Amino acid sequence: MSVFKKFRNDYVIWHANRIKIPEFIPSIIVRKKVSFSGKVQKVGFRLEIYCIARRMKLSGWVKNLNDGSVEAELQGEETQIDFLVNCMRSLKRASVQKMTIIDLPIKANEVSFDIVE
Repeated sequence: MSVFKKFRNDYVIWHANRIKIPEFIPSIIVRKKVSFSGKVQKVGFRLEIYCIARRMKLSGWVKNLNDGSVEAELQGEETQIDFLVNCMRSLKRASVQKMTIIDLPIKANEVSFDIVE
């Protein structure tokens, strides 16, 4: 791993751990596929989603797509997913130009959140 990438990853993890996660009013469990396009690759976008999703105990995955966008499937309380999506839209080091959200069926027994390579 290059020195720059390690420095960036350390910064992303530090930033993700500093985000104040509010107390959420319990809401329904949902699964959503979210696609982010714009300047979202090579800026630690997947790592940030991963860190925040793990902190909030969401399940699912995140991956880079060949077209330069990032796609994630997020499962958990709807208010938490909305919070995470809004965090990602407001990142200063990234630039989300377009975002699409699709509701999906819940995957029972899924408990982890992963970065898909």
